Amino acid sequence: MFLKEIKSPDDLKKIPKNELPQLCDEIRSELISTVSNTGGHLASNLGVVELTVALHSVFNSPEDSVIFDVGHQSYVHKMLTGRYDQFATLRKADGLSGFMNPNESIYDPFISGHSSTSLSSGFGIAKANSMLDKEGRVICVIGDGALTGGLAYEALNNIGRSNENMIIILNDNKMSISKNVGAMAKYLSDVRTRSSYINTKRSVKIKLNKVPLIGRPLSRLIEKTKQALKNVILKQNMFEALGFYYLGPVDGHDIYKMVDVFKSAKEISNMPIVVHAVTTKGKGYDFAESSPESYHGVSSFNYEEGVQSISYGYSEAFGDAICELAEKNNKICAITAAMTDGTGLSKFAEMYPDRFFDVGIAEQHAVTFAAGLASKGMVPIFAVYSSFLQRAFDQIIHDCSIIKQHVVFCIDRAGIVGRDGATHNGLFDAAFLSEIPGVSIFAPSNYSELKEMLNVAINERDGVCAIRYPRLVEPKNAENHYNGNHYYIKNVTSSKIIVTYGNLFNLADKTDYAVCKLNELKIDDKLISELNKFDEIYFFEEGIETGGIGQILASKMLKAGYKGKYNLTAINEFVSHNEIDALLKKYMLDTDSMNRIVSEE
Repeated sequence: MFLKEIKSPDDLKKIPKNELPQLCDEIRSELISTVSNTGGHLASNLGVVELTVALHSVFNSPEDSVIFDVGHQSYVHKMLTGRYDQFATLRKADGLSGFMNPNESIYDPFISGHSSTSLSSGFGIAKANSMLDKEGRVICVIGDGALTGGLAYEALNNIGRSNENMIIILNDNKMSISKNVGAMAKYLSDVRTRSSYINTKRSVKIKLNKVPLIGRPLSRLIEKTKQALKNVILKQNMFEALGFYYLGPVDGHDIYKMVDVFKSAKEISNMPIVVHAVTTKGKGYDFAESSPESYHGVSSFNYEEGVQSISYGYSEAFGDAICELAEKNNKICAITAAMTDGTGLSKFAEMYPDRFFDVGIAEQHAVTFAAGLASKGMVPIFAVYSSFLQRAFDQIIHDCSIIKQHVVFCIDRAGIVGRDGATHNGLFDAAFLSEIPGVSIFAPSNYSELKEMLNVAINERDGVCAIRYPRLVEPKNAENHYNGNHYYIKNVTSSKIIVTYGNLFNLADKTDYAVCKLNELKIDDKLISELNKFDEIYFFEEGIETGGIGQILASKMLKAGYKGKYNLTAINEFVSHNEIDALLKKYMLDTDSMNRIVSEE
């Protein structure tokens, strides 16, 4: 078995070229076996096996910086860079991250957990290398989906007019970028990716430029003639128009072609290059290949039968509720940023296709697009993960809130998300949304409350509304404590009270003390007056401490002259990957910790 012997990319280079297909088969087996146990991103990694093996066969990481965009397609990269022995710990406590992380390995040059960032960070690394006179290429692997993010285009605009030694590998597994058609186009594409062609072209140009008087004009004439012929047959794609040397398209699953095209790219210097590799998501695993969206991000599953356990969570409850409301209100529109299934909008997309918009991985655009819809009387619902909404903070303020556009944000994965780790935890939305004047923030503790809050946000409120809910299943026998009231207090006989919101209420409700549940993250005089009746207040928050709701309440209680004891338990660091229950216990947000903290004070 080759895979077990690879401790670094240097070991990979020792494997004969004709044995690389066997290595790729071994990697696919390991991916399916491990991810079926740990959960994670399967289809995308199956699609980049040959691409990644070829990449590390040709380039010299870590001297050459390799960055995988989003980072969830870096599992093969981890195996080939000394982390195979740890691969079974993927996404587990103290184990490998599901994304690129420089704290984990020198082979991960930059953190990569959100989409469309690789080109900007890679360009920065390339520029730094130039200024420091350091050798080494920068290679960015970016999928066609990530190219829907505006940040990627901003980077392309800058990189294309530079002369940096950057190679962008376009992992094209869905849409066609190039317009190349026919046998002649394919033939010319094959020719242009050969190192012999590149070397000959460079040699002829150098020799012609040395010929007195006619050399340079002749060289320019040949270049213009070649370009004109190429434009007729191949058409100029956007990368060439931006200043890149374009190689491809090439079959991303032909390991020999991938090695050859990377060797050709390595021969080109002083200009940025795009290598266009066409791949298939889920390659080599029939279940994932036939349904790549279902196997994009998976929980543990039976890999022999391809059976995934599917639970009915907040995402699905939201999806059902929005469909029911849309039946009665034809102004309701739903927006997703390439997360139709993940945010529970698949049913809405089928029932109301004219009112459903997938804008791609472009959260900033999604927010301003929603504001535009709202300006004409539509009611846009943007369903988005909490950590991804962070990317559109300015748009929420400038395009939605200042002029009070009626946009509803349904914020999935709020709070701790578990195994996806630091880049995906939803710890900041409550803090940053509460800073914006006029935003109504709802925090349901079960599906019934989610449904009612969604109705209120759509049909009874103006301006920006946000409903935040976790990546969980509601507890059994959950009671609805929302009927338009922005807080609910239980067990007022106690002199100590726990204040919290969202899922933590379900844990606080099991304690021996009074509990104040914030249905809306709204601190007003009425709430302060009620809390003033208690001698001790304990706020528990599944979110960031600085600027969070707990600190806001503490400030307002102090201004109101509160003389009792105030204790805040929240999170003040980036949370690594682990099981949600274990993380709640670690940060003293579970029921036992609540009881202990309140009783000991």
